[in-house]
Amino acid sequence: MSLILASGSPRRQELLKLVTEDFAVCPVDVDETLPEGMPVEMAAAFLADKKAAAGAALYPETIVLGCDTIVLLGDEIMGKPKDRDDAFRMLRALSGETHSVLTGVSLYLGKQTTVFTAETSVTFYPLTDAEIEAYLDTGEPFDKAGAYGIQGKGSLLVQGIEGDFFNVVGLPVAALSRQLAAFEKAVARPKVKFFKRGE
Repeated sequence: MSLILASGSPRRQELLKLVTEDFAVCPVDVDETLPEGMPVEMAAAFLADKKAAAGAALYPETIVLGCDTIVLLGDEIMGKPKDRDDAFRMLRALSGETHSVLTGVSLYLGKQTTVFTAETSVTFYPLTDAEIEAYLDTGEPFDKAGAYGIQGKGSLLVQGIEGDFFNVVGLPVAALSRQLAAFEKAVARPKVKFFKRGE
């Protein structure tokens, strides 16, 4: 069964190829404003579901995959930095600390859906201002949540991780593979028709 990836992320496209080659890319544009009072731990799943639902409205006959990754330090969601100063602020806050990376994943086929969240803990080395500035000079942080890319030069900032490495990159491939197989099996299950007595 073919798949629609509701994301334009080149990193997610490369990772999805580890799960299946049979997919097409259809980025969607959704309002990423979170409902007031929503627990921060639910944000990634909420946004992933919104993206998948938007894709499913366009492709109701195909399984649609929506994803969203957030970096969470305490109660602060760290998105993509607005500028160099914002990226410096994020990296300074992450320095010497352990934070969570949560990726929400949503699968849709018509109105049938399943949603899950994968979480990885990442610990940074203590960073000097000079180390942060040198990393900013690479240009790598500015299109990434939390202002770092663990698959690139940002790996030099990381002391250790607990959980799925690929989840930090943007897609928990092992968990997705299993969830996708279960979802395909569920949606392919033949519908049972019930007859009334006498029919």
